Amino acid sequence: MSLFVDTSVWSLALRRDAPSGHPAVSVLRKALLDGGTVVITGIVLQELLQGFHGPKDRARIIERLQVLPLLNPVRDTYIQAAALRNTCRRKGVQIGTIDALIAQLCIEHDLRLLTADKDFVHAARFVPLRLAI
Repeated sequence: MSLFVDTSVWSLALRRDAPSGHPAVSVLRKALLDGGTVVITGIVLQELLQGFHGPKDRARIIERLQVLPLLNPVRDTYIQAAALRNTCRRKGVQIGTIDALIAQLCIEHDLRLLTADKDFVHAARFVPLRLAI
């Protein structure tokens, strides 16, 4: 299974204060240990670097994630992400701009989204987003 891992899961997995028992972290660990395809995009990397403080944390995140394929949106990705967000809004689901972009990247690259963010669960009811758990 090819996974796109959302910021919410990376944040739980990379915390130093205590290991997370969240099911998504277990799925991520298994995928990494089994040699599965795990991808991210630049905005996820940026969000992680903004959320952790200190040069050691920054260097650790960059080092660990640089081996992962980095998806780059193209013009049509943004156009389709806007349509996805509008579809969700018409159905009564509020999804943020970045989340819509992440969802669209998953759809166009046939990836399952691994997330701890419930907004994606609601969006997946109305768009062809496949969740890992």
